[in-house]
Amino acid sequence: MSLAINVLEPREIWNNFANLNAVPRPSKKEERVIQLMISFGENLGLETFSDAVGNVIIRKPATEGYADRKMVTLQSHLDMVHQKNADTDFNFDTQGIAMYVAGDWVKAKGTTLGADNGIGVATIMGLLESTTIPHPPLEALFTIDEETGMTGAMGLEAGVLQGQILLNLDTEEDDEIDIGCAGGIDVTATRTYKEEPLANAYTGFRITVKGLQGGHSGMEIDLGLGNANTIMNQLLTQGSTDHGLRISGIDGGGLRNAIPRESFADIAIPNAEVAAFQKHFKTWVLALKEEYNKDPEFHCQLEEIKTVDTAMEAPAQEALLKGLSAAHNGVYAMSTTMENLVETSNNIARVIVAQEEITIKCLTRSSVNDAKMQLANELKTTFETMGCRVAFSGAYPGWNPNPDSPILVVLKAQYTALFKTAPRVVACHAGLECGILGKNYPEMDMISIGPTIKGAHSPDERVRISSVQKYWKFVLEILKHIPKK
Repeated sequence: MSLAINVLEPREIWNNFANLNAVPRPSKKEERVIQLMISFGENLGLETFSDAVGNVIIRKPATEGYADRKMVTLQSHLDMVHQKNADTDFNFDTQGIAMYVAGDWVKAKGTTLGADNGIGVATIMGLLESTTIPHPPLEALFTIDEETGMTGAMGLEAGVLQGQILLNLDTEEDDEIDIGCAGGIDVTATRTYKEEPLANAYTGFRITVKGLQGGHSGMEIDLGLGNANTIMNQLLTQGSTDHGLRISGIDGGGLRNAIPRESFADIAIPNAEVAAFQKHFKTWVLALKEEYNKDPEFHCQLEEIKTVDTAMEAPAQEALLKGLSAAHNGVYAMSTTMENLVETSNNIARVIVAQEEITIKCLTRSSVNDAKMQLANELKTTFETMGCRVAFSGAYPGWNPNPDSPILVVLKAQYTALFKTAPRVVACHAGLECGILGKNYPEMDMISIGPTIKGAHSPDERVRISSVQKYWKFVLEILKHIPKK
């Protein structure tokens, strides 16, 4: 950890963020961070407990003069997305995040930073431990496994929470007040294939696609960023069509909620086609770099490897390439009710071809449930035509916007008074836990805010220092103006 982090303001947030990032906290492996939060609350002498699925709840009485205000539930998730560059030597299960300051940004060295949603968690910790900040009764809800299934929010039973207002701290633009989000569903396609031996008249190569920015598959799906899996499929399709390319294996992408940054494929080229393939490969890459000019570090490598002895049987290879070409990736539809909001999208997140099995993993999102299922079923049909079995899983609901929310009136007024300009009231294409929590707590008034975070779910993740200062000031002002019961 850089010592520079500890001297940043507000220290209430940055010191807790540094302590949080010292603890490994991958999704579905949150045991250590759960214990950290339980110990944190107990050491403060506050009511602290964990529910059946591992969410941690901490309650703090109001400060003097605020006991007659509504209780506020402050909510953030404990887990973080684990992504690293291929050349970064890092073990997320055992190491804390290595942070550093670069101008007005805090970044991590070759990995995700965990500002999503660690800054929110650290904010709540700062409020809980403060002895000087005025506030109404507070209830902290630290959920688990938001990034890979939202099982913490789904497992939270009715009757556990006591708050009347929920302030979610998981939004990533400091001038936004979020009142809605997309739902999502995982689409997984699998099939087997046979490997067949190749004659000696082939040369083996490895294609590497890397240097893409990647990022959040919801918040940044509309930015025109490259998807390593679809780029790799373009290269393989051209090589197959023009030069008899045969596929031995593919390893592309990573987590469903991250736009894929890297893909690797081992291939074989007929010896008679090698020179032409190498020449055309350079031409294809130049065209791709022009197409994906928003990814300035994007590049492709072609390196000769030891002879590839086996490859996918030809019909399975053809089905794979055509199926991935046909499967929708990126924005599917824009909202007709909110300007500049992505309504429906799909991220082809993971493609694996190995040991005679194909696996394709997607995350389909939409703020309209029928549209979400329409796209999921279109993908299902596409993958079934290539001989795959298709499974849906991990579905979660969206959060329907409530423009008449009472707490929205409070936030808009305080933001305008503080910053002399009106906030943007939006819905987002990411998945927030508000929609799920609202199922068991329909009367709770919900809103979401946060500081400016860029590149979430990628090693380029960074949080703006001045934005955290602005956001902290906003949070403190909100707590001063919570309505009476």
